[in-house]
Amino acid sequence: MDRFHAIQVFVSVADRGGFAAAARSLGMSPPAVTRAVAMLEDRLGTRLFVRTTRSVRLTEAGERFLHDSRRILLDLEEAEDAAVGSHAAPRGELYITAPVLFGRMFVTPALGDYLNRYPQMNARTLFVDRIVSLMDEGLDVSVRIGELPDSSLIAVRVGAVRQVMFASPDYLESHGLPQQPNDLDNHRLLQSTAMGTASDWVFLENGAQFSIRPKARLRMNTNDAVIELALRGWGMSRLMSYQIAPYLAEGRLETVLEEFELPPLPVHILHQEGRMVSAKVRSFVDFLAECLRADKALN
Repeated sequence: MDRFHAIQVFVSVADRGGFAAAARSLGMSPPAVTRAVAMLEDRLGTRLFVRTTRSVRLTEAGERFLHDSRRILLDLEEAEDAAVGSHAAPRGELYITAPVLFGRMFVTPALGDYLNRYPQMNARTLFVDRIVSLMDEGLDVSVRIGELPDSSLIAVRVGAVRQVMFASPDYLESHGLPQQPNDLDNHRLLQSTAMGTASDWVFLENGAQFSIRPKARLRMNTNDAVIELALRGWGMSRLMSYQIAPYLAEGRLETVLEEFELPPLPVHILHQEGRMVSAKVRSFVDFLAECLRADKALN
C-alpha cells in the first residue's frame, strides 16, 4: 500500500472514530485498514491511536500527524485539479458547517441544488451553533455570522443580519408596543439559551451601547422553540432577523424597537487558503454566494 493511501486511511479512521467505520467508508476490509495504520506507525516509529475495546482515540503524535495529513491530502487534491484544468467539473465530497437554523433555511436548499447540478459531488453537513475549526475537523466550507478575527481563512461576504426584538401581532395588540428597551420589564419575555446567544440584550441609543438583563419568564434551549411560542402570541423575544424572516414576510411576527438595534452583523462564507482552491470548493463557494446574495432576508 502506498503512503498516500495509508494517510487517507489514517484520516478516515480519525474522522470516523474507528477502524470498522473507516473500512465501511473506504470499501476496505477492517484488517486492511488496520495494516495501513500499522504501516504508518512503523514508518513513523510512534503510535497514532490508543485502542481499547470500546474506543479509538488519537495520541498526541496522532493529533499532530492528522493536522499535517489533512494539509498533504489537500495539496494533492489541489495538484490534481490543476493538472486537469481549472474548468474541470467538481468531484469528490464537501464537508460544510453553518449555524443550525441558518443551515436548515439557507444552506440546505442551495446544497440540494448544487448536488443536482454536479452529479459527481457528495456532501456532509455539520450544523451547530458554535465556532468550528475548519482544519481541526476536516471541513471545507463554513458560514459564519458576526465580525471575523484575523486568520488565514478566505472570507467571502454574502450579506448581513440584524438582532431584532419581535412578537406576534396578537401579542402586541393585547400588551401594547414597547417604546424603549426599559419598557420590556412590563412584557412577557421569552429568552433563547441556545449556544451563541448572549444572556444580556444589548441595544444602541445615541451612538452608545447599553445592555439589559431580560426578566424572562421562560428560557428555552432552542431558537425553534422560542419562535414557536412567539408565533402563538405568548410573549416577546430577541433573535437574529434571518431566523424569523419567513414569519415577518407572512405578517405572523413583527419587529419592535428597531431604532435601538445594533449595527447589522456580516455573514461570510469561509474556506481555507491554499496555493490553489480546489474545483469543488471554488464551485460551491461561488454557487452558495450567489444564492445567499439573492436572498432578501440577508440584505
